[in-house]
Amino acid sequence: MDAYPPLGMVVTDREGLITGWTPGAERLLGYTGAEARGRYAAELMDAPALAGGEAARGAEAAGPGERPPFLDVRHRDGHRLRVAVSRHTFAPEADDTGAGAGSVLLLGTPSGPAAERLRQALSGWALRDSPLALTVYDTDLRCVWQSAAMRRLGGLPDEARPGRRPAEVFTGSDGVEWEERLRLAMATGEEQASELKGTDLAEARSRVLSVSATPLRDPEGRIIGVCALVSDVTERHRARERLSLLNDASLHIGSTLDIAQTARELTEVTVPRLTDVARVDLLEVILRGDEPAPGPLAGPVRLRRIAEMTLAEGVATTQHTAGEADVYLENSPAALCLATGRSALYRTNEEPPIRSYIDQSPERQAKVRRLGTHSWMLLPMKARGTTLGVVWFTRTRETPESFGEDDLSLAEDVVARAAVCLDNARRFARERVAALTLQRNLLPRRMPEQSAVESASRYLPAAQQTGVGGDWFDVIGLSGARVALVVGDVVGHGILAAATMGRLRTAVRTLADVDLAPEELLTRLDDLVIRLSAESGADTEPTGAQVAGDIGATCLYAVYDPVSRRCSMALAGHLPPAVVHPDGTAAFLDVPVGPPLGLGGLPFEPTDVTLPEGSLLALYTDGLIHSRHRDIGEGLDALRRALAAPADSLDALCDHAVRTMLPAHPTDDAALLLVRPRTLDRRRIAVWDVAAEAAAVARLRSDTVRVLAEWGLEEAAFVTELVVSELVTNAIRYGAPPIQLRLIHDRMLICEVSDSSSTAPHLRRARVLDEGGRGLLLVAQLTERWGTRHTTAGKTIWCEQPLAADGDRLTGR
Repeated sequence: MDAYPPLGMVVTDREGLITGWTPGAERLLGYTGAEARGRYAAELMDAPALAGGEAARGAEAAGPGERPPFLDVRHRDGHRLRVAVSRHTFAPEADDTGAGAGSVLLLGTPSGPAAERLRQALSGWALRDSPLALTVYDTDLRCVWQSAAMRRLGGLPDEARPGRRPAEVFTGSDGVEWEERLRLAMATGEEQASELKGTDLAEARSRVLSVSATPLRDPEGRIIGVCALVSDVTERHRARERLSLLNDASLHIGSTLDIAQTARELTEVTVPRLTDVARVDLLEVILRGDEPAPGPLAGPVRLRRIAEMTLAEGVATTQHTAGEADVYLENSPAALCLATGRSALYRTNEEPPIRSYIDQSPERQAKVRRLGTHSWMLLPMKARGTTLGVVWFTRTRETPESFGEDDLSLAEDVVARAAVCLDNARRFARERVAALTLQRNLLPRRMPEQSAVESASRYLPAAQQTGVGGDWFDVIGLSGARVALVVGDVVGHGILAAATMGRLRTAVRTLADVDLAPEELLTRLDDLVIRLSAESGADTEPTGAQVAGDIGATCLYAVYDPVSRRCSMALAGHLPPAVVHPDGTAAFLDVPVGPPLGLGGLPFEPTDVTLPEGSLLALYTDGLIHSRHRDIGEGLDALRRALAAPADSLDALCDHAVRTMLPAHPTDDAALLLVRPRTLDRRRIAVWDVAAEAAAVARLRSDTVRVLAEWGLEEAAFVTELVVSELVTNAIRYGAPPIQLRLIHDRMLICEVSDSSSTAPHLRRARVLDEGGRGLLLVAQLTERWGTRHTTAGKTIWCEQPLAADGDRLTGR
């Protein structure tokens, strides 16, 4: 069949009935498929040789090198055709009889006068009516003929096309490459296919063409030229590029929750695939974290450039820093875009608003001339009913073709996706700022001065992608010149974690005022966390969605006494503190670690340690030592080395530890509290053992006045004498021995009376005729603070008086 390529195909069953009839057979014989199917092939075409049996052997498939036989068949209009016919039988695999289950008849080139008319019609069809765009080139790749479809496609008349090479008609690097493909087709004799992107000579517009080249041979088989088949696939190519751009936009834009990064990703996706210059201008209220006004914005607007990318001479450059804010008047393109809430197309040479906008600034005029800007698209960036800013797309001499409606539609889809991502980043940034502000206001703004310790602290929030956590620390002054040291960490991030942290910190300060032991305070705090978790789990939105889940936290609570240098502490799922000894070595205290807060039912075990003079205590959260690049063990070793480094002050040591331990973008909050314990001067402490008799009160009053005179506090003698008298009398009358009186001269004058009874006194209002009940009322009125703390040996009633010379600090270091 090579010499006679098939023009039609007929499929028959075992009996010779037609079951398949191709359009080629219809054009060749005139019968439609509906007319032919179900009839005998031999009867329809009046060819007995097709009936099967011995007569059909002449129509069997020709052997190798043989030409198929010719048969006379009848056309539908009655005239006879001589066509080449080749029969191929087929049978099911399971058929063991060898009998054919059917046949395929290939009908080849007809002959005779009718065949000649068909060949002439085919030649005329190829020249005039064929939808295929054909061009014939000689061996020098100069055009010698083009079809009518090629003339319509290329736009060049027949007198202008001959003699031109492909690269002279279709400019661009692809045109030169196509010439090489044509030469390769003539050199190898094989078909070459490709896609061309460039600009045609006739209409000077960008196109994408699908082309294939086939060598032309003379009867002797010599290649005498090449025929190119061309089809315009520009729209199909652009549709494919649009889908690819939208897909890349959904994957690339919004990779982070950073506003500037999201805007840059929008420019990176669209340059140069859609535009030559992309710029994102956002409302200043967005960058300040405020909520913009809903709906379109009328009147002048203030915008700030947040991202810009420019394609010049084939190189795309990005501006990474935000530009200055600019006010756009109400008749400017940006203001009109925001006021109408609709996208707009402009040409540079058009009248207002784009022309007047360019002429208002010499810098804009120079930039337009330098880049050759000729086409503009302005699109409002809106998401969830909120206007965020304006996106500018411009084309320059890099892309001669101006923007069209299809480009505008594509740009709107891309910008809409980017607007949602940017609004997500804005909302996250706003929540993070709110959480960070809340947390910083809940944390101590400055560490209070304490006689018991010198302290320094640092709090570092997590990177913006993670959100603010619930780390906290505190230094709380207690009675008897003691101090409570607290550090904790709430599980989770965001406003909920920050708010929970604030509630726990307040609870710790309240419980600390009651002077609870560390293990008892953590037990009370554990109960509070359980109640908060239950309350948050019960709170739901009207839709039934849960607002918050379980609450968990860790905490370290320690109490340091500057008189005895004893530090009592307990841990609730927290990491142990580190101690830097006077010789500069650092180690972690071996403290039993209790369960995290919120589990309930498990005890907390306290530990007492004596801190040597000149030592340093470090309390921290796990965010300081743990990261994705190291485990907790490695972090503890690094912290120990950082704390052992020499430093001029605690603040300097805090900064050094933070720089050493934390990466540039930490994934978790970190808190560090450094305290240097102090010791009160023994000369500023007076202690008396009190006999359980009334006569002891008078002696103690005298001893008190004498000691105050030695301390230079004669002005406080009168009040102190009354306070000592009332407290000691109450201890003798209602308490139990042993009884002890202690005076401490610190920032305030502290008076403490201890006894072995666990019964706590209560302040009450005495009636007019009552003989007693006014002692504690006098103490409360004459002193600044008073209270009771329980110990394992009983209780201690204390009170504090302010001193006139507040700067007179008698503390040892």
